[in-house]
Amino acid sequence: MDLTDLDAHALSTAIHARQVSCREVMQAYLARIHAINPHANAIVNLAADDDLLRQADERDAMLARGQSMGWLHGIPQAIKDTGQATGFPTTFGSPLLQHALPAVDSLYVARMKAAGCIVIGKTNMPEFGLGSHTYNPLFGATPNAWDEAVTCGGSSGGAAVALALRLLPVADGSDFMGSLRNPAGWNHVIGLRPSQGRVPGWPKADHFVSQLATDGPMGRTVRDVAQLLSIQAGHDARVPLSIAEGPRDFVPPADADVRGLRIGWLGDLGGHLPMEDGILSVCEQALQRLQGGGAVVEPTALGFDADALWQAWLRWRRALVAPGVAAALATPGARRDQVKPEALWEMDQGEGLGNQDFMQAAAVRSAFYQHLLGIFQRLDLLALPVAQTWPFAIGETWPRRIAGRTMDTYHRWMEVTLYATFAGLPAISLPAGFHANGRWPCGIQLIGRPQGDAALLHAAQGYQNLAGELFAQRP
Repeated sequence: MDLTDLDAHALSTAIHARQVSCREVMQAYLARIHAINPHANAIVNLAADDDLLRQADERDAMLARGQSMGWLHGIPQAIKDTGQATGFPTTFGSPLLQHALPAVDSLYVARMKAAGCIVIGKTNMPEFGLGSHTYNPLFGATPNAWDEAVTCGGSSGGAAVALALRLLPVADGSDFMGSLRNPAGWNHVIGLRPSQGRVPGWPKADHFVSQLATDGPMGRTVRDVAQLLSIQAGHDARVPLSIAEGPRDFVPPADADVRGLRIGWLGDLGGHLPMEDGILSVCEQALQRLQGGGAVVEPTALGFDADALWQAWLRWRRALVAPGVAAALATPGARRDQVKPEALWEMDQGEGLGNQDFMQAAAVRSAFYQHLLGIFQRLDLLALPVAQTWPFAIGETWPRRIAGRTMDTYHRWMEVTLYATFAGLPAISLPAGFHANGRWPCGIQLIGRPQGDAALLHAAQGYQNLAGELFAQRP
């Protein structure tokens, strides 16, 4: 048995049963990383083998004394390069930040460390996390786990590829505009964007306005994703808008089913969202599996002005992205030509954003949330494709046209992901199927009710139980 084939739950069980040592686990993963990662480029700033094996030996000594730190005891973990992990620079894929060593861990990283994980490095991402295509001038591009000629998505692209290629048993990521969901869909793994405030973001400069991005879990099984969320989640007084609920178990029962679930299929929003051929049909096949398990699926209209939502989204995004780019450019010796054009565009657009513009956008966002509450009075979940395109050529920066329609911004082709983000709702990307060429995965996005993470994961487990052969496919 190759230890790297085990999911995180099975690996944790084997470690705690003393069927395998933490050293053996680390050796197996390091061997696979050294063999595959030079080409996959999913993990960056990898720590030295000797140091990682020493930490594994310390975890083994604890188990010999009858002590366990938790579910992640001795399990290798690489942190997405947006997260702070002491001893590793937090670069955001930018040369301006390549030596930015953090003084403290991000809260979710500290919680994973407390549960016993061994941080081995970071996972690659787009520069400043902008655009769902993992490439940057510091580390280069990360190709798709299934087809090296196309993108893996992003911004949690390195994490998704590391999972798909068995370089990690479980992974963390973050999601602003689909950054946990899109790369999961394109690499045939699972990515969960938790409810706003479920996984508190700390340390950050602002804890009252910057609520569009969130950290969260990724895995190859729903159980692993739920277990990692159980570790990452929980109220923290330093984050005033974090959900006022302590640690809890989000793991659904193994025999979860979808009987009686009412699912609204939003599709392409009545033609508003351009979709490449085949995406809707693959997602509809996933919905047929859910119907076969007893769920009720009905075509549903969004019932809200999608153009107004997009304009409100642009204003919120500019307001939150621009300060980070400006801060990086304020570092000594920094130049504009060291930053990709899309980041400069966000920053420049943000400088012209007035308070009245922002508050008008906030009003649209609030109205949208209230509107969705009405929809969820009769539905349990909403369903959408995870992406509007198939993975595109790795040499492209972003797709300029979809289904004959020109994209007017570098992220317009990711519009399908903004609805869960803007409403602060939990959303999960699940494998739906493949392109006709058999090489490009496609994901379906299920969106849950406010703070309905546990119910969403229960539904996801029910879907996995119906689609076991699909989930078992690997690159």
